[in-house]
Amino acid sequence: MIASVSSATILGARGFSVQVEVHVGRGLPGFSMLGLPDEACREARDRVRAAVLSSGLNWPDQKITVNLAPPHHRKTGSGLDLPIALGVLLATQQLPAEALATTCALGELGLDGSIRPIPGTAPMVGVHPDADWIVPEGGVSEARLVTTGHVRSAPSLRTLVDALAGIGEWSSDPPPHTQSLEDDGGPDLADVKGQQVARYALEVAAAGGHHLLLIGSPGSGKTMLAERLPRLLPDLPPELALEVTMVQSAAGVSLPSGGLLRRPPFRSPHHTSTAPALVGGGAHYLRPGEISISHGGVLFLDEMGQFAPAVIDCLREALETGTISISRTQHHLTLPARFQLIGATNPCPCGEGLRPGMCRCDERSRRRYLGRLSGPILDRFDLRVAVERPEVGDLMATEPSESSAEVAQRVQVARHRAFERSGGTNADIPQAEIDALAPLSSAAIDRLRSELDAGRLTGRGLHRVRRTARTIADLETAPQEVIQEEHVATALSLRVAVGADRE
Repeated sequence: MIASVSSATILGARGFSVQVEVHVGRGLPGFSMLGLPDEACREARDRVRAAVLSSGLNWPDQKITVNLAPPHHRKTGSGLDLPIALGVLLATQQLPAEALATTCALGELGLDGSIRPIPGTAPMVGVHPDADWIVPEGGVSEARLVTTGHVRSAPSLRTLVDALAGIGEWSSDPPPHTQSLEDDGGPDLADVKGQQVARYALEVAAAGGHHLLLIGSPGSGKTMLAERLPRLLPDLPPELALEVTMVQSAAGVSLPSGGLLRRPPFRSPHHTSTAPALVGGGAHYLRPGEISISHGGVLFLDEMGQFAPAVIDCLREALETGTISISRTQHHLTLPARFQLIGATNPCPCGEGLRPGMCRCDERSRRRYLGRLSGPILDRFDLRVAVERPEVGDLMATEPSESSAEVAQRVQVARHRAFERSGGTNADIPQAEIDALAPLSSAAIDRLRSELDAGRLTGRGLHRVRRTARTIADLETAPQEVIQEEHVATALSLRVAVGADRE
């Protein structure tokens, strides 16, 4: 007796088709699994048996062989529990042969027969975008984003078997829900007192998609400012929203009840994070790291000077290409990783380096501290802003500061201008097109030439200053297509020398 059930597994952020073949026949009673299952998948043997018996169904006292085809892809996780159980029930004729003829299934089984949600539902269901699917109740909205077929669910194996046999009912569909800017409820920029330069730098970063480094003493408000950037950003475009949702699903991040993630994600890994945690990977189960989970949104590295230098340098590929490559002996994956990097660091170990006469560090300590941020990494920050502690008058002021909603409106207008001009943000203007999309006045050219002659700008830094100046011009009430000297001067003032730049 042989049965076959279509399903899928996940590797990185990509799903792969799996055909679960079950043979029940003569031989000593036992259960064997073929097809490169990992440890979690191999443990399905005991979970499936307990779930079948707990559901009041019969477990065959025969030899059971399960083959997970094709055999050259490693099968990971517990998502194949449900198709294995259904394959056993089909092979022992406890389900009609045609019950799953055109239907795929995935889900984890509890020992009591409950069907539990699993990470990566969206990319796995996307493997068969035209098929009908059976998924856990918590994954229905997610699955419907990527398939045109009928998505159904059940709370338990017993309920599912009855529904497939035509003697029970399917679970009701969850109500639709969408996430938008109005119900975001994140921290508001109105909470920030003073900090006019840093607030303006945050607005420029949001409008142009520029990377931003905040340097300041403890308590100056660096983290407070960074956490308010997502509310300045517009909703994700539909195609990008689906791509971001697929990555978040594969990483096991909680999604909104509607399934689709419409707001840019915000990730803030701790400074003790390792390179695999940031980049992604693993020995067998390759998962997206923080770089990929931040795709389409913001990656905030607080206390950036405390990160290991090798970990920080892992960002360089993603910052240039928008992707990250992970290679293992049997697999090579390329994951999306186009994010906006926001860094925050103290100027020195004691944190008082920006306050004259207050720093307790010697020159060697200061150089070693900021030396963790290499020149190539610093050069990739379009904006580098010194954040001073706010004045007492600003902190005690009762007048409300400008809210995130007000700033977001200006950001939206500037982004619209940029997209009409180049089809993307100003930070992504191709180098080959920068002369056409960011033309300079003669005075602006002279200003940039003097910076290059003085050695204060590299070739990469030159283009980043031009892109920043393009955004500054777009933020004006009456924007100018030709970038003026004052735009370049403002862009240069938002790019202070740090660490390796001073050498």
